[in-house]
Amino acid sequence: MATATYPPPPPYYKLYKDYLQDPKSAPEPPPPIEGTYICFGGNYTTDDVLPSLEEQGVRQLYPKGPNIDFKKELRSLNRELQLHILELADILVERPSQYARRVEEISLIFKNLHHLLNSLRPHQARATLIHILELQIKRRKQAVEDIKRRREEAQKLLKESLETLEDTGAPLM
Repeated sequence: MATATYPPPPPYYKLYKDYLQDPKSAPEPPPPIEGTYICFGGNYTTDDVLPSLEEQGVRQLYPKGPNIDFKKELRSLNRELQLHILELADILVERPSQYARRVEEISLIFKNLHHLLNSLRPHQARATLIHILELQIKRRKQAVEDIKRRREEAQKLLKESLETLEDTGAPLM
């Protein structure tokens, strides 16, 4: 039985045989997927929507609505988390059998913190993109200034060379 190091290409390559002569002979690419689709047995969606805590079956500890003060709520949840961790340490010392409820409360606080931070991801991505673009603009302006400076230096050097040649009396052409 003979085996090949590389498998043969899929038969689709035959659809592109006349591409160099006629680029329009190739088939059109498939349309982009919209909505839900199945990939490797998992259901996925093309909508980038952060599911709410209620949809995930988690109680929300901060106010609902579009006008959330993220800084205030994150600080509040952080303080609450610190308090619950201290209480957990106290319970583990005094009543070790009753730690499960505190661990669940800490888990709930972590889930709320995580959800708040994930809802800030689009803002973070936008700010990162703005920062990258500003850096690119700055670098390009510096490159243009460097090119202008080098051009001026080259023109000055050519002018000095031309004057030196004229002073020596050598024929220019």
